[in-house]
Amino acid sequence: MDVTTDDEGTTGAQSPVPTPAALRRPTGPTRPTSDAPTTAVADAPSPSMAFGRAEADGTIYLLAPDGDVAVGQYAAGTPDEGLAFFARKYDDLVVEIDLVSTRLADGRAKPDQARAAIARVRQGLEERSYVGDVAALSAKVDAAEAELESAVVRQAAHRERVREETKAAREALVTEAEALSDSTSWKSTSERYSAMVEEWKALPRSDRSLEQDLWKRLSSARASFDKRRRAHFAQLDSQRKEAVAAKRELITKAEALADSTDWGPTTRAFRSLMDQWKRAPRGSRSDEDKLWKKFKAAQDSFYSAMKAADAAKDAELAPNVEVKEALIVKAEALLPLDGSTDLGQVKRQLRSIQEQWDKAGDLPRSDRSRLESRLKKVEDAVRKAESSAWDRDDPDKRARAESTANAFTDALTKQEADLEQARAAGDERAVRKLEQSIESTRALLEAAQRIAQ
Repeated sequence: MDVTTDDEGTTGAQSPVPTPAALRRPTGPTRPTSDAPTTAVADAPSPSMAFGRAEADGTIYLLAPDGDVAVGQYAAGTPDEGLAFFARKYDDLVVEIDLVSTRLADGRAKPDQARAAIARVRQGLEERSYVGDVAALSAKVDAAEAELESAVVRQAAHRERVREETKAAREALVTEAEALSDSTSWKSTSERYSAMVEEWKALPRSDRSLEQDLWKRLSSARASFDKRRRAHFAQLDSQRKEAVAAKRELITKAEALADSTDWGPTTRAFRSLMDQWKRAPRGSRSDEDKLWKKFKAAQDSFYSAMKAADAAKDAELAPNVEVKEALIVKAEALLPLDGSTDLGQVKRQLRSIQEQWDKAGDLPRSDRSRLESRLKKVEDAVRKAESSAWDRDDPDKRARAESTANAFTDALTKQEADLEQARAAGDERAVRKLEQSIESTRALLEAAQRIAQ
């Protein structure tokens, strides 16, 4: 066994691989300070000290199952301090193997790192440069190695499961991407493709060649959609430019008409421009709003001027309202008309009123319909009375009525003669039929006589 001795005279076996505890302290045999070992032993003596003994010369022995083994010499303090020093080396090995076992159990240990740590502890176990329970440490190392093999199997199964799940997830993304490549829901589909890329990036890496093949399919579907989307919006942009150009031309025409005072033709022209505006292609909402404001401004300017002109004209015509209302009163006083009315006199009076009406001038638009409809009622009543009088005095009509009455008289005379013959013959059926015919003919005769009278 190699034994090292420092300047203070402390000796011990050299450990080739530093333990986790040794990494937290200066490596190599170190003489403890005057009170540090004593305090550690007094406060918390290691149970591992029970597996060693110290000789008076400072030699420390490990009480191993296969016999005592001298592990080193400690000349810097008491025998108990020497036992505590070598027990700490054992405890460091225990801490390291326990840490590896815990990390293997909860799945946080990487197999290569765990295997290296177990190898270090086993090497330390075999070198026997410590004081402690050899069998217990050996059992811990064996258990850790078994747990390592189980962990390797579990992790391999986990990796396979993750690989399959990742493959299924990527294939689902590719299937969805290819299904969306013909979509025309441009905004939502673009957002979904972006989300797919982020979901793809978040998935674990597994089979590189498979991932590349699937990514090519997803990327191809996305590129196909993007190509169609760009073509669609390029077409929309072209249509928007056409719409803007067409409507700017209509705006130019509208602005040229805005100052016109030729009210009738210009009104019709604006209606035509409005029809053309409705038929023209639509641009973007912002373009439409701006263009419509310009078109409507020109339209409103014309109609406002026309409305102001109408208002000024109506103000000039306002005095005519009173004159024509007085004429209406005179005309309405000619009614009602009956059979005793002298229609010639009424027509002369109405004609005089109409002449005065025309001389009085035009009416404001707001009063025109109201007053003209009242005069029209009088005119219609006079025409109706005149038509009725003509119907009564029409010679042709009277002649036709008298001729009809004479025809019914002759027919009635014949029917009465036939009735006498039927009665004489006792033909009851013929009698009933002739009586019905005579009654009907007599009614028609009376109506014809009233018309003739």
